[in-house]
Amino acid sequence: MDTASLTGLVKVLLWIIVIYYALKFVTKLLAPYFLQQVVKKAEENFQQQQQYYNQQQSQQQNTQTNFSSDKPREKKKVGEYIDFEEIE
Repeated sequence: MDTASLTGLVKVLLWIIVIYYALKFVTKLLAPYFLQQVVKKAEENFQQQQQYYNQQQSQQQNTQTNFSSDKPREKKKVGEYIDFEEIE
């Protein structure tokens, strides 16, 4: 069995520190690009939803105008409304 030496431990710690700072530097460079891509994708989704909503609204307005263009229906007259009160 090999025993851990102090120099081996120092080398491992230095590599961990170097890798940590390298990743930190790379993420600082690439984070704005990835964030921009996420925002662009969200904007596209929002525009698609807005177009779908506008299409639905225009279709509803078209159907409502078709119904409103017909002559209005007459209400049936059932009779007088009588309010009954309970007698004690």
